[in-house]
Amino acid sequence: MKSQIGIWWLLTGFFLIVSVAYTVWSIVDPNHGRVEWIGTITLLFAAFMCALIGFFISLAHKGQKGVDLLEDRLDGEIDDADPEIGHFAPWSWWPIVLAAAPAVGVLSLATAHFLIPVAIGLLVVGLVGWVYEFYRGNFAR
Repeated sequence: MKSQIGIWWLLTGFFLIVSVAYTVWSIVDPNHGRVEWIGTITLLFAAFMCALIGFFISLAHKGQKGVDLLEDRLDGEIDDADPEIGHFAPWSWWPIVLAAAPAVGVLSLATAHFLIPVAIGLLVVGLVGWVYEFYRGNFAR
């Protein structure tokens, strides 16, 4: 966890330095000659977000009383911090259907609003299919 904290604070410093360099470069540029606010503010927000994550991880580490995670121990094995997170079917096609539902939904918002019910239907079919895929067919339990 200490390495993660260091990486996030390093990224904060990097984005701050790049933000200053970007601002100076936009002022010095003879074609532009003034501060380009969009890029400057974007880089400052990136630095702010990295600092926010670094600060949160620092607090979480202090909340654990400075105890390192199992992955960070030098004498740890690969399987020490590998919890069982569930059973997932590697042959399942339902995640593709579930990915198609928001894709069609966003496309319908951008172009043709009559596709919104199609996206909702795809979402319902995908969710029901994925939840019940082990209750029917060759892999029924």
